[in-house]
Order: sequence, then C-alpha cells, then structure tokens
Amino acid sequence: MFRQKQEINNLLQQILDAALLLLAFWGAHTLRTAWTEWFNLEVQIPPFSRHLWMVLIIVPFGPLFLGMQGFYQHPLQKNPGRSLSQILRALVWLGLLVGVCVMFLRLELPSRSVLILFVLGGTLLLLAKDYFFRMRASHLAAHGKLSEPVLLAGLPEDMERLVASFTVAQKLQLQVVGRFDISAEPLSELAELLHRHSVTRVIFAAAHGQLDRVQAAIEACETEGVEAWMMADFIRTAIARPTFDMLGEHPMLVFRTTSDASWELLAKRVLDIVGSVAGLGLLSPVFLAVAIAIRVSSRGPVLFRQQRGGLHGRPFTMYKFRSMVVDAEMRKTALVELNKMEGPVFKVDSDPRVTRFGHWLRTTSLDELPQLYNVLRGEMSLVGPRPLPLDEIARIESRAQRRRLSVPPGLTCLWQISGRNEITSFDEWVRLDLAYIDTWSLWLDIKILLRTIPVVLSGLGAR
Repeated sequence: MFRQKQEINNLLQQILDAALLLLAFWGAHTLRTAWTEWFNLEVQIPPFSRHLWMVLIIVPFGPLFLGMQGFYQHPLQKNPGRSLSQILRALVWLGLLVGVCVMFLRLELPSRSVLILFVLGGTLLLLAKDYFFRMRASHLAAHGKLSEPVLLAGLPEDMERLVASFTVAQKLQLQVVGRFDISAEPLSELAELLHRHSVTRVIFAAAHGQLDRVQAAIEACETEGVEAWMMADFIRTAIARPTFDMLGEHPMLVFRTTSDASWELLAKRVLDIVGSVAGLGLLSPVFLAVAIAIRVSSRGPVLFRQQRGGLHGRPFTMYKFRSMVVDAEMRKTALVELNKMEGPVFKVDSDPRVTRFGHWLRTTSLDELPQLYNVLRGEMSLVGPRPLPLDEIARIESRAQRRRLSVPPGLTCLWQISGRNEITSFDEWVRLDLAYIDTWSLWLDIKILLRTIPVVLSGLGAR
C-alpha cells in the first residue's frame, strides 16, 4: 500500500480503535454496576462521570500507544499472537499513564475492577477487530483485489532492479502488466500499453541521462489522465530520506535526515510541555532548597547562564544551578591541559572550579533541573543531544558531527544513560547522538526517559 493510502488507513483504524476502547470502558463500568445489583454487593460503583478523566486519557493515548508498538504496520504479515502482544504492551503503558496521573496529579481512581474489566474487554475487542481486518485483507489479496495494474517505464536494467526490490506486501499490491523501454520504444507504444491494460499509474525507473525522454513520457501520461511516479534514486544519499513538497508553484524533491512534521513529533512536544510543567511544579520545593544551599555555601548567583547551541546551532541561553566558582569561565584556559575529552569538548576530572556543594549537585544531576524552563520555552526537549557551548560548536570540524545539531538539544540522551563522563571520545558521543537521530521515535524517547531515572539516582558516570 502506498504511503498516503497507508496513512489514511492507519488514521481510520486509530479512530476506530479509540471508539472501541471507549466502548470497552463504558461496557466495563456498565457490567460492574450491573454486578452490584445482581449479587446485592455492598460496594457501590461510582457513576460514570467520576471516570471521565480516564476516558480523556484512554481515547487519545490508546491508539497512540498501539501505534508505538507497531500495531498498524504490515497487516498481512501479522498473526494473533503478535497482535495480542502489541495490545497488551500498549495497555500496560496506558495503565502506567493512568497511574502517573493518580500519583502525581492526585486524580481519583474510583474503581480498580472497572479498569480490570476494561483491559479484558478492550483486548478482546481490539483482537476481534484486528482479526476481521486481517482476514478481509487476506481474502482481498487472495482474489487479487488488493493489487492494481501498473506499467513500468525506463531502462531495462533499472526496471529489473526495481521489481527485484519489491517486498512481499508490494508484490500483492502491484501487478506489473507491462514494461516500456524508454530508450528504444516510441511514445506511441506507451500510449498503446496504457489503453491495452487500463493501468492506474506508470512507474518510471530511468537514469538521469534519460530525463528528456522521461519528461515526454510523463506528458503523455498527463494527457491520458494516468498517474506518473518517478524513482528519485538517481540522486544517491546515504542517510537523507527523499520527500516531495511544493515551494509556491514549484515542485520540490526534499531530502531530510530528520523526521518530517508528524503527529509523533507533535506528541513529543506535548510530552515536553507536560513533563516540564509537571517537573517545575512538583520539584519547586527542591528548587527552593537548592537555591538556598547555593547562597549559603558560596558567593555568587544561584543560576548559571551560558549561551549554548540549539537547533541548527542557533544560540540560546541555557540555565543551570551554579555548581562552580563565579570566575570559572576565566579560569578555564588554565585547565586546558587537563582536558580528558578527545575533540572540541572540554571535560576535566576533579575540576578545581567546582564548589563542594556543586560537586553534590553534579553527582545527583540536580544542577540540570532549571533546563526544564528551557524545555518549556521550546529551546530544548526532554530528550535530545546535549547542548554544547558556542565556542565548542565552533571547533567542530567534521560536517558529519554537526548533524547532531539537526534536532533540538535535550535534557537527557543516549550519551547521558551510557556512562556520560566515562566516555572520553567525542566521536563516540556523536555516534550515540546520531544513532538517536537516525532511529528516533516517541517510544525511544520514553525508553530513554525511563532509563534516565535509575542512572540519575545511582549517579552513574556523573562527576
């Protein structure tokens, strides 16, 4: 299935799953209330209105967690066991989110039995829907109703290479009914093939040296009202993914190394806002205690402000609790020989500029907490490559290493949970950052956040 159809299909399935989860929750409450009447139980179940806050979590986040588990991918290659595993993992994350709201937002959990019945009912409904859709897709595929007739046009070797790259799903969805050698056959033959096979689209696979012939062939498709798709692999990229966009009236082939605007990126920003607001609110007593301790233990401001490189290196003011003496920046040049990091980054073991209380702040990572304000402002994210000072960014010589600036910097990252100060090679640090960028997903952010908690509590790699 082509990308646009897949996205529409996934959206419709997510809407349906949200409705099924709502039905399962309402059914669980109705059934539990009925049990109280049938068996004359003393424990009364609160009205459905008391459960509405959970509905506001279950309906939007249920499909999101299902999507994170790959529930909507490769429907023809799934089996009931895999679907059950994905559903249960999504419901576990949904339960954890409800638990977080109960613990930190002090929301009421009216009935545990309703939640248990919801999990059972929701699992059964989602499994039944998934089974129905899978059986329907298999039936359509077996009768050839999922496939559409397409025509290949281009050089013979390019067309052969394209067909060889088709996945199992693509072979079910595309029926190649003819091939047109763009270098040897006249355009009249292309028109004849279009008429003979009633194709829905023509896929062009040709080297860039044939672009004049391709243009004429596309014009013929345009006249016939047939879609023309053109392979863009004549421009070789190792990492960037090509997409199509419009600049005014001009069609543009766009090569991106980071994720395009999507619901998942929007969810990441929502997570940043919710996490930073919750962190600033819940940790406000800690902020106050740390501020007082810094004032008492050393002279100087409570906060340390420094210009760091944000998205694409754009400068912003990053905030930290001050853990060093006031003139730390001026004393930096005298410690250059003690730098333990290879590359442009400056790191010193047992830094003499760190105050006694500052050492404890760094060990517990409490000095980083004010960056929640940077996250709230949108200058940083909860998860992303750590921001570097502007002078260190200026010393980065490798263009590949600068790609770590292609996403917003973060409060924590793979480097942070992989030993941080135990890593002395900037190349290794960048390798972890680029691995995060190239494999990014909302699920990866959540895993990094969860792994950050024990790392911070144990002080692993902190100095």
